[in-house]
Amino acid sequence: MTFEGLGLDAKLVQATDALGYVTPTPIQEQAIPVLLSGTTDLVGLAQTGTGKTAAFGLPLLQLVDVDQKYPQALVVCPTRELCMQIVSEVELFKKFMPGMHVVAVYGGASIGMQIRDLKRGVQIVVATPGRLIDLIERKAINLEQIKYVVLDEADEMLNMGFQDDIEFILQNTPKREATWLFSATMPAEIKRVSRKYMKQPVEITVGKVNTGNKNIEHQYYITAAHHRYETLKRIIDFNPGIYGIIFTRTKADAQNISEKLTREGYDIDALHGDLTQQQRDKVMGEFREKTLQLLIATDVAARGIDVQGITHVINYELPDDLEVYTHRSGRTGRAGNTGICLSVIHSREIGKIRQIERVVQVPFHKLEIPAGKDVCRKQFFHFMEKLLQADISHGDYETYVPMIAEKFADITKEEVLKRVAAMEFDRFLKYYENAEDLNVRDRPREARTDSRGSRDRREPTQERNFNRDTRGREFSGNGDYMKLFVNLGTKDGFYKASFLQFILDMSDLRKDVLGRIDMKEMNSWIEVDRKSAPQMIRAIDGKNYKGRRIRMNDANSR
Repeated sequence: MTFEGLGLDAKLVQATDALGYVTPTPIQEQAIPVLLSGTTDLVGLAQTGTGKTAAFGLPLLQLVDVDQKYPQALVVCPTRELCMQIVSEVELFKKFMPGMHVVAVYGGASIGMQIRDLKRGVQIVVATPGRLIDLIERKAINLEQIKYVVLDEADEMLNMGFQDDIEFILQNTPKREATWLFSATMPAEIKRVSRKYMKQPVEITVGKVNTGNKNIEHQYYITAAHHRYETLKRIIDFNPGIYGIIFTRTKADAQNISEKLTREGYDIDALHGDLTQQQRDKVMGEFREKTLQLLIATDVAARGIDVQGITHVINYELPDDLEVYTHRSGRTGRAGNTGICLSVIHSREIGKIRQIERVVQVPFHKLEIPAGKDVCRKQFFHFMEKLLQADISHGDYETYVPMIAEKFADITKEEVLKRVAAMEFDRFLKYYENAEDLNVRDRPREARTDSRGSRDRREPTQERNFNRDTRGREFSGNGDYMKLFVNLGTKDGFYKASFLQFILDMSDLRKDVLGRIDMKEMNSWIEVDRKSAPQMIRAIDGKNYKGRRIRMNDANSR
């Protein structure tokens, strides 16, 4: 099937050819012939990124009268970003149609400028509900002659509380000949709107209703709740080419995580409801230009974001509403590309993963949180790949080669490579050198209760478990080591590597004096060379950390 075969005007086919569009997507192939009739209502169910804008935009351009300079078609969408994106795409489609005008009207921008644009004469208006109603009440826009109304991302508009606004808009377009509704999911509210305002709509479904995009791989990692941030950080480091969105439940989480990751050197910013429109535009501009590698956002703030090339969507926390998962994951795997949607969960959320799996009808894959060495290896190979692909075609590098050769005359190629790696990875390797296992492991069978509800006699007692570290390994018990107790743990913001660095800095000791370290939420146990243990206790016991007095002593003394 070609665009010409769908019945489109020659000027529109010329535009699609110029854009390099060859074959219509499934939603375009099914919707365009129906919509070109101009008198048929339609409900189109398809995931975001499947080409819906062209599916309704091309028929609108063919149906409206270019000689009439008043609004004939209205597209309503949930957010400013989506509004601008639709106008941007329709502008490309109307490239060979002089006299055809499309205007975007949305909140957060000068209403005076938008009113002036409307007065100059326009055939198609793309609007957010709030700003459109504002213009209607000011009598700055006349919807009397509107023939075609498109509700794009209808489920998102209803989720955002725009149901009354949508009904008000539909009531104020009395002469419309067709209503086209596009949605990723089919909640009850959409069915009600279609029954009330549409006449026997044709329903087109690309894939199954509410199902996930088949180009997206769904993954999840299980960790302890207090290791969630460290797990996120490790996943980011394990994917050095990542370009993605991290979703949180609250704007406080979004801001907090953004600040922590920024301090640690990541190119990231937050998008949440407290930002002004100017700040929001700045953040989105930097993200689109890939100045930012990661964007962290709440669901409300991320409505309507459509950025090409997103490789990963990360659920820092799963959404409460399972349908929201579909919208989150739909930010990647767009326009035929593949993508990954991964979730960081704790063991009590496995049931929720199974529920989402049933909703999107796509299998989820449980992955191991990478070990520190795996992360270093991945980063190292990524760096080497970049090094091999570095463009040396520009610049007068040949001039410097003799000087470089002379400087490195006494050093082998292997040593040069080691030094390059050391410069790039020294800090990274130190950080992950003693990284702990962040995976939640199943309890051993003997640690579970028997059928009578009592503990299996083979289960180690708390006293015996005290001699194991977090991975279940026995402490050495070697007479050369003393086991110390300290009242600092993960709740104080430490992960294993940072805790190790903290105690070594405080005591001015070397790492080789340490044995096993077992960190819990409130306390930790450390094996220290018996000769060095008194120095560590003197240096740390009684000091303060974030206003709390540190207590360190021989773990066996009690």
